[in-house]
Order: sequence, then C-alpha cells, then structure tokens
Amino acid sequence: MKVQILGTGCPKCQLLEQHAREAVAELGIDAEIVKVDKVDDIMEMGVMMTPALAVDGEVKSVGKVLTKDQVKAQLGGPKFTRA
Repeated sequence: MKVQILGTGCPKCQLLEQHAREAVAELGIDAEIVKVDKVDDIMEMGVMMTPALAVDGEVKSVGKVLTKDQVKAQLGGPKFTRA
C-alpha cells in the first residue's frame, strides 16, 4: 500500500503525515508513506487545496488534517472527506 501526503511542508501537512504514520503503525499494515511536495505533482492528482491524503493514488481527503482515527478509516474504507 502506498500512502501519499500531498502538501508543500506546512505545519498542517506535517501533522497529517504524523497522523498517517501513527495510523499505519497501529494498524500494523505494510505501507510506504510518500510525501508529494511539488505543486505540479499535487495538481496532477486533481488537488487544489492541501493537505491531502491519497491511498494507492486515489485521493481520499482534501483540505483538512485528518485525525489518526480518520486516517485509519481511510486506509480501510472507500470514504472521501472534503473540507
């Protein structure tokens, strides 16, 4: 599984990354966490507001910092959360 954190490195993006790492650890899943920080790459994924979370290339959340529990839900479900 590939978990992508989309954002330029702002504090909210860093917090989302932290929550994603905690969620992956608690779930005990084998996941690669990748930071996508180039604006062109972020826009190619259809994201106009950061932070955003994508799982295996599918955008799951845009424009908000998900809690650890919300990230865990996204790693296991098809929900989409928008700010």
